[in-house]
Amino acid sequence: MIFGKIVGTVVSTQIDKEIKGKKCLLVQTCNHKGEVDDNYLVAVDLVGAGVEEIVIISQGSSARQTEVTHQKPVDCIIVGIVDMVEEHNKIVFKK
Repeated sequence: MIFGKIVGTVVSTQIDKEIKGKKCLLVQTCNHKGEVDDNYLVAVDLVGAGVEEIVIISQGSSARQTEVTHQKPVDCIIVGIVDMVEEHNKIVFKK
């Protein structure tokens, strides 16, 4: 799993019937402190994340292991919204 920051929404009028109706978000990957880099992903939102939130994403075959995405054409999903990250007994990110 990796960290990402929600930076937008992706709308597609032509999409596979298996994922039609699922909310897709534009995610910019980031480090554990919420500092973004230059990578972007499109992820299916399973948790109701919103713009500017730091999230936990899962990619590849792991993205198809949920009840919602099982055997669906999905490569990236949002599985959690980050409230806090602690590193070496110091809080480095807090919502």
